[in-house]
Amino acid sequence: MTAPEVRLLASGLRFGEGPRWHHGRLWFSDMYDHQVKTIGLDGRLEVKVDLPGQPSGLGWTPDGDLLIVSMRERQLLRVDHDRLVVHAELGDVATWHCNDMVVDAEGRAYVGNFGFDLHAAEAAGDFSSARSAAMALVHPDGSVEVAADDLAFPNGTVITPDGSTLIVAESMGRRLTAFDRGADGRLSNRRVWADLGRRLPDGICLDAEGCVWFANAGGNECVRVAEGGEVRQVVVTDRPAYACMLGGPEGRHLFMLTSSSSHPDQCLAHRDAQVVVAEVTVPHAGTP
Repeated sequence: MTAPEVRLLASGLRFGEGPRWHHGRLWFSDMYDHQVKTIGLDGRLEVKVDLPGQPSGLGWTPDGDLLIVSMRERQLLRVDHDRLVVHAELGDVATWHCNDMVVDAEGRAYVGNFGFDLHAAEAAGDFSSARSAAMALVHPDGSVEVAADDLAFPNGTVITPDGSTLIVAESMGRRLTAFDRGADGRLSNRRVWADLGRRLPDGICLDAEGCVWFANAGGNECVRVAEGGEVRQVVVTDRPAYACMLGGPEGRHLFMLTSSSSHPDQCLAHRDAQVVVAEVTVPHAGTP
């Protein structure tokens, strides 16, 4: 398979996360700029939300309200008529900074968290402090419960088109893990969907053939993998990739958020994060 051309859409970002294709534009959090931004295929950037905290995962309620994960505050925020309100408190479930999220068709949100101080462990070169984490299930009324526990850094998450399966990237586990979803949104039948070997999955998205694209935070690439772990395609980037999303007019544009580092000090100092895009064959599917 011929490698697709990767082109630059935007540069000069602090650190992009949580991309979602919505209403003809890519929405994403620029974490260390404390903003939610959008970009089109023309490369035009817009700031949609300024917030005091550090945003990550994004999603929408059935009524069209934007939901934003506020990482350090361990909250799920909602934009209600241009006003930020707290939709849910996540501190009883999250044991460190919250991160990625997926929102289902009924407005239920699944939110991951680090589980431990990642950047301190990286600085020390010692991950003995690493702890498993629980994923939060936020119901439409804002009530919160544990969706699944004992996850190794739950990160990017997708829901299949029929709503029956949730797949989450366990970054430190170097695997994609699947659950069955009940009618009430609760999870069961945990299983390994794909063992990724040495690759470290961060943000993920799902395509119409049932494959998952994941950004490899431990390498300069986004990878398309089938259930069971077979690698179907690799798109090489010029720096580590932390998130990806299929979108565009036909759902075949693979948007990739890249940065030379995820450490806040380096992101603030260098401001070299980018949005790059490549066209692939199989379009987007599922939620988001």
